[in-house]
Amino acid sequence: MANTTSSEAVMNGQVLPTFAPGTFAPDARASSVSSMITAQGIMEAKLMVRHGEQQLLSIIIPLGMLIAFRVFPFAEDLGGMDGAIPMVFAVAATSAGFTGQAIAVAFDRRYGALKRSGASGAPAWAIIVGKIIAVFAMVCLQVIILGLASYFLGFRAPLTGILLACVVLLLGVATFTAMGLTVGGSLSAEMVLALANLIWFVLLGIVGWTLYSQGLTDVGWLNIIPSVALASGLAEALAGSIPILPVVSLAAWAVVASFAASKWFRFEG
Repeated sequence: MANTTSSEAVMNGQVLPTFAPGTFAPDARASSVSSMITAQGIMEAKLMVRHGEQQLLSIIIPLGMLIAFRVFPFAEDLGGMDGAIPMVFAVAATSAGFTGQAIAVAFDRRYGALKRSGASGAPAWAIIVGKIIAVFAMVCLQVIILGLASYFLGFRAPLTGILLACVVLLLGVATFTAMGLTVGGSLSAEMVLALANLIWFVLLGIVGWTLYSQGLTDVGWLNIIPSVALASGLAEALAGSIPILPVVSLAAWAVVASFAASKWFRFEG
């Protein structure tokens, strides 16, 4: 030992390095906001994309509707692809933002998944933002798949109309996501499972009836119904006009639903 330095020690005849006190002391600290949101968003997006029911509601059903509108002759009486595209994307946004999130959040609450996520150190707002990121990731996937399918099925629209429709779609997704978080975060899982599916059928049934009875452009007072406002806004945007009333309606619904979610959302239940 006499010939070793202060940073070395002898064990079984071998010289081993030693370390200064505190070298391996814990250095716990909170992650940055960006890293928390990124990690939570990636995790939620993976869970959402891998979920079979989410794929059925958000991808398979809208894609099946799109193909049906192109193949079956009744579609011509409903405006053909010009009427189908807004309705199909409204179905996709409602499925991903409202029904899918409401059911997923409700059962996460029931089985304690949200509570355990909070125990990981992620604040409540980061968990909610992660779920919102997951919805927008699913919507990007929807836009790619349904957009390519629409193109190959013969639908064409001006670039400005497509860009404006994307803005309307994002607003609609935000609206339905806030509604889904409100329902899924405040009611029991069994009630949410029944209620979310019922509301989904009612909202989309009204859109279908509106398309059949008068078309999706200039729907007047029916814009107070969020699903109709989204479909009408998409139809007007793709036609090249600015959908003022649908955007106002969706924005109002988004504000009300966001306030309700912030007031009644619970992590346990």
